[in-house]
Amino acid sequence: MISDKNKKIKLAVLISGGGRSLLNMIERIDAGTLPASIELVISSRADAKGLQIAAQAGIATCVITAKGKSIDQFSEEITAELDRAKPELVCLAGFMCFYKIPDHYHGKVMNIHPALLPAFGGKGMYGHHVHEAVIAAGCKVTGCTVHFADNHYDQGPIIIQRAIPVQEDDTPDTLATRVFEEEKIAYPEAIELFAQGRLKIEGRRVRIVPKV
Repeated sequence: MISDKNKKIKLAVLISGGGRSLLNMIERIDAGTLPASIELVISSRADAKGLQIAAQAGIATCVITAKGKSIDQFSEEITAELDRAKPELVCLAGFMCFYKIPDHYHGKVMNIHPALLPAFGGKGMYGHHVHEAVIAAGCKVTGCTVHFADNHYDQGPIIIQRAIPVQEDDTPDTLATRVFEEEKIAYPEAIELFAQGRLKIEGRRVRIVPKV
């Protein structure tokens, strides 16, 4: 972690699709509201639109597909690219594949989930599947969760959660739109807290250390 509040933290971002969270990070970096630089974008799909967003921003990209590979082989290829880029923090941003995190990246990989974990998490719970399940369950509140990723689906220590009400007439689409607006706030906030050295993992919990 870095403690100099004026220093930019080096990020790597893993994507699989449209790159909305990636674009949000880029826009905030360009606006000077997120003290970071994105060193590398890795996509699990060659046709991911997020690759175009990264290229337009002048960010190095690579594609690593999981097809025909074991989880270990796939993960080792990702780790090799990360090791070359030397990020201080790895951000999963709509990454739809399982990445087996090696020891030297534990506590240095974040993920964002479109629900209030531990509810509506786990394998297969992503995107509209989550919002459909929230509505079907009759939940009155939902939101998003930024957490440290570990080697289990959506089980890592929670950093930040932001909640919104579920409206009576919500559809998965309308709910997704409103939850994403909270994601746009929560993810940069968590990254900045990490950059400031203010996140301390204590077992299953993350303590946010006050500013000095």
